[in-house]
Amino acid sequence: MEAPISLEREKHVKYFLRCLDVLPSSCSHLDSIRMTILYFSLHGLDTLNSIERLSAERRDEIIDWIYAMQLVPAAENRFVGFRGSPALEQDPHIAHTYTALCILLILGDDLSRVRRSAITASLATLQLPDGSFTATNEGSESDIRFVFCAAAIAYMLDDWSGVDVPLMNVYIRRCLSYEGAFANTPMSEAHGGSTYCAVASLQLSGSLNKQLDADELSALARWCLQRQYTGFAGRPNKPWDTCYSFWIAGTLHILGMTPLVAHDENRQYLLEAQDPVIGGFSKYPNHFPDPLHSCMATVGLALSGFASLQPVCATLNIGEKANDKLDELRRIWRQKDGV
Repeated sequence: MEAPISLEREKHVKYFLRCLDVLPSSCSHLDSIRMTILYFSLHGLDTLNSIERLSAERRDEIIDWIYAMQLVPAAENRFVGFRGSPALEQDPHIAHTYTALCILLILGDDLSRVRRSAITASLATLQLPDGSFTATNEGSESDIRFVFCAAAIAYMLDDWSGVDVPLMNVYIRRCLSYEGAFANTPMSEAHGGSTYCAVASLQLSGSLNKQLDADELSALARWCLQRQYTGFAGRPNKPWDTCYSFWIAGTLHILGMTPLVAHDENRQYLLEAQDPVIGGFSKYPNHFPDPLHSCMATVGLALSGFASLQPVCATLNIGEKANDKLDELRRIWRQKDGV
């Protein structure tokens, strides 16, 4: 019998710290999405309970950089938010705005410099007549990913005034496929990532049990559970992939179906995908690690109850401590607003 594989915790901590400073040349195409890479690195560190490895000065430096990415366009009826990098003349992007808010919470910021009202109101400029959202005001596709970003931003900033929730829910339901799970766009194949985005969006808006009846919730849970082999695959007849140990296991967590997951098998698969030399996790075992899969595998281990890892709020994909910080801020805002 083979000896159980242990978590290379210190190597993963060093991997995420290294990603904050330098990435291999193979990642040069990611320069325009530095905000998202920063999120993967810091969320991974936080899940490993190692965010304190950053000095107070380094945390402040990162927070200041994030606020420098906050843009208020001069023209009216434009989205106010965060861009992904100073490398290009970018407009604010809904996904980078979501990850920027997550990072600020992970680092313990009070969000006092966030243009809360402007951001939430301007979400309306990104919502299309079919209920979906684009990522930016120009040159962007629209799909369920950006619906999730809009819902997460509205929830975190505690203001849904810029989101037409009934219309958003119409779009989400149109993405529900005959398979019982959700596609990225209507009339497409169901997928693990889009299923998470749909379910988390419904949960954040308080619509999950209103939009899906008992039979639909049962079919959804069944589809998710059928994606597990040892790890999880994103679609039928696809190889399992470490990131779906968050996207699909996270969906099952939101649905309250975590006890039905084969956690031991999932943990074993994730641990096999570790890089024993430089740390980090790859998409599949014996491949090169990257920040996204390293973060999602670490979070997947946390969702499986892995000892020494911080519990995760699956609905927002942030750690328990960051979520507690958010709850505190939302209480303060509501007290100030007399709600």
